Amino acid sequence: MDPVERLYLDAMMEDPAVPAGSLRPQLLAGARARRRPAAPTAAWAEPYAGRVAAMDALLACAVDDDWSRVIVEGWTLQELVAHLAAKDGLVAASVGAPVLGPPIGATDSLSRTHDVQAYERARSPEQTRRDWRAQADALCRHLADLPPTTPASLDGLDAVVSDHILARGLETWVHTSDAAQMAGIRLPDPIVSHLHPTADLCARLLTFTMLFSGMDGAGRTVQVTLTGEGGGDWLIPLGLEQTEPGPPDARITADVVAFCFLLGGRGDPAEFPAELGGDLALARDVLASAPALSGP
Repeated sequence: MDPVERLYLDAMMEDPAVPAGSLRPQLLAGARARRRPAAPTAAWAEPYAGRVAAMDALLACAVDDDWSRVIVEGWTLQELVAHLAAKDGLVAASVGAPVLGPPIGATDSLSRTHDVQAYERARSPEQTRRDWRAQADALCRHLADLPPTTPASLDGLDAVVSDHILARGLETWVHTSDAAQMAGIRLPDPIVSHLHPTADLCARLLTFTMLFSGMDGAGRTVQVTLTGEGGGDWLIPLGLEQTEPGPPDARITADVVAFCFLLGGRGDPAEFPAELGGDLALARDVLASAPALSGP
C-alpha cells in the first residue's frame, strides 16, 4: 500500500459489518473528502507530520456525539485535541515557530493544556480541530528549514528538536489510538520509515526513564531487540555518565509497537510481553521505569 494512503488511514475506515440503513458509508465518504495530507516539513520531522495527518483523518470521521465522549485523563475528544495543540505550541515557542491560540502564560504543559482547553471550550469541535491542525502545520513548516540539532525544551527537558518532535509524534500516535479504540476503529501502525526513528527514541530514553524513576543503572547496559517492521537492535548504557555501552548486562526482546506504547504510558510494565535475559532483575527494572516520562 502506498505510504501516503496509509497516512490517511483508509484501512481503519473499512468496516466489514455495516448495519442496513447505516449512515456510516456516507460519513466515511465525507471524512475522506475532508482529509488532508501531511504538511511538508524536514525529513526528520516526517514521523510527526504523518501522525498529525493520521489524527486529522480520524477526527474527520467524528460526529457530534464523539466530541463529547471522554477519551483519556477525564478529557473529552475536544479537550484531548486541545491538549495536543497546547504541547505542540510549547515546542513551537521553544524554537521560534508561530504559536496559535491564547497567549502563553504558564510554560509547563499541564498549565498550558488547561489554558488552551478553556479557550477551545468556547469554540466548536471543528474549530478546535482546525486550530490544532493549524498549530501542527505551522510547526512543521518552521521545521523544514531548521537543523535537527537545534536546542528545544519542554517541561524543563532540554534536548535537540528532532527528539522533541519524535516525542510529539509518539504522543500524537498514542492519543490517536486512544480515540480510535473508543470509537471501535482499527488504527494502522505508522509506516516503517516513521516507526523506526520513533522506536530509536524510545530505546534511547531508557537511560532517562531509569534516572527519573530513581533507579541506579550506572555502569550497566541493556540490549533491546525490537521485533517487527521498524524494529532493530540497541545497546543502551543506563548511566548518564557512560559515553559508550558495555557488554549487555540484561536483554529485552519485545514487539516494536508494544514497546513504543509502553514508553508512551500504555500497558502494565509488570505484564508487558517480553523475552528477558541476563540480569532479570535489571531487565524488570528497565521495563518498570519505561513509562516514567509519559504524561497526560
